[in-house]
Amino acid sequence: MTIDTHITDPSLAAVLETSRAAREQAQELVDLVARVIDDATNGAARSETLIEVSKQQKLLNTNLAHLRGLHRAAHFRARETKSQTAEARHEVDVLHLQLQNLYYEQRHLEGEISACESFDHTYQLLPLIPVEEFLEQHPEHAQDDENSLMVARINHERKEREALEQQRLELQKRKQKLIAENKKRRDDLANLDKDLEKFIDAAKPIQKIFEKVV
Repeated sequence: MTIDTHITDPSLAAVLETSRAAREQAQELVDLVARVIDDATNGAARSETLIEVSKQQKLLNTNLAHLRGLHRAAHFRARETKSQTAEARHEVDVLHLQLQNLYYEQRHLEGEISACESFDHTYQLLPLIPVEEFLEQHPEHAQDDENSLMVARINHERKEREALEQQRLELQKRKQKLIAENKKRRDDLANLDKDLEKFIDAAKPIQKIFEKVV
């Protein structure tokens, strides 16, 4: 499996495509230079080949210039992506901290509930919302007796806490997804940089050969 199968970003795909085109162009140029050397005794053929070499060199230079531009643009986009990812990570971290505080508060409340359950009439000590506020939100319990009303208020508190827990889990999933996407982008860019460096290093001997011929 090659790196191409992992890159789905159109801009990065364009970099790879241009890189392949430049590599093929460089190989053609090497072949032409070899023909110039072989046709050293044939003036007419050598002249035609030199013209073709010049043409291919210009095309190669164009491809390399385009490749540098794409690489520079990809680098800027990578920096922008890192900045956006850092901002998103900061937002997730803030939300995570808030959720942690809510979780600690929930644990504290659970501890209070547990402590209250060891005494008589513990339901009186539960930190429930005021009756008036509860009835405003749930007018259907306005005619309930005291016991039914307390049960409804306790169930309301339980649902609120379950909703908070669900929100915490969803935000945790979002954070993990952002971390995974950021790691994948870093790996893709790192692999692309390595390939580009190898290609540029491989093109240096070709340049030297051309300089000797010209």
